[in-house]
Amino acid sequence: MKRRIQQYFITGLLVWLPMGITVWILMWLVGMLDGIFLAVLGAADAVIPGMHLLADRLRNVPGLGVILVAVVIFSTGVFVANMFGQWWVRQWDMLMNRIPVVRSIYTSVKQVADTLFSGSGHAFSKALLIQYPRQGSWTIAFLTGKPGGEVATHLSADFVSVYVPTTPNPTSGFFLMMPRADVIELKMSVDEALKYVISMGVVVPGGPASQQPKASLPPPP
Repeated sequence: MKRRIQQYFITGLLVWLPMGITVWILMWLVGMLDGIFLAVLGAADAVIPGMHLLADRLRNVPGLGVILVAVVIFSTGVFVANMFGQWWVRQWDMLMNRIPVVRSIYTSVKQVADTLFSGSGHAFSKALLIQYPRQGSWTIAFLTGKPGGEVATHLSADFVSVYVPTTPNPTSGFFLMMPRADVIELKMSVDEALKYVISMGVVVPGGPASQQPKASLPPPP
């Protein structure tokens, strides 16, 4: 009887846990976007006289910040898709690069964003299997490219750059430069590999997507 009660409890937990975590993440995202929207309203209220009446009404609309932030991002993409918008982006980049402290942060974030969201390149295009943190221990990693610049001149062999995520939070991890010969390419997709990492090995990839051919490692120089 006790074992059956425990089994029922675990079964119910497996049903509610994914739903609860999903709702919690969505609520956190909505709260963050609403916070950005409220900050913009506060700034507008301080600059434009009489704006507080409209701001007070908009603050009471739940989820409005999500819609407006999405509209602003989409409108920005449409704006910079032409030559006039690209000119304004270049002027903005020049302004950011002239501010001492902001310059280093802005440039680093922009380079990472351009690399991750670019349609070309090899950033996070391949799931890998490597030995880490010691010989004989294996973990999942993601291809991020090849070493370049001064670092590449000090590496005699053919190396690739990989990112090793932590579990269960893949947003933190370790950046490694490893010999190509020590890296094993996996057939599983990046999404399947992420699920494998986040679930701590519980969700084993094996769907049809894992049989599809994926991008290969960057060619050697």
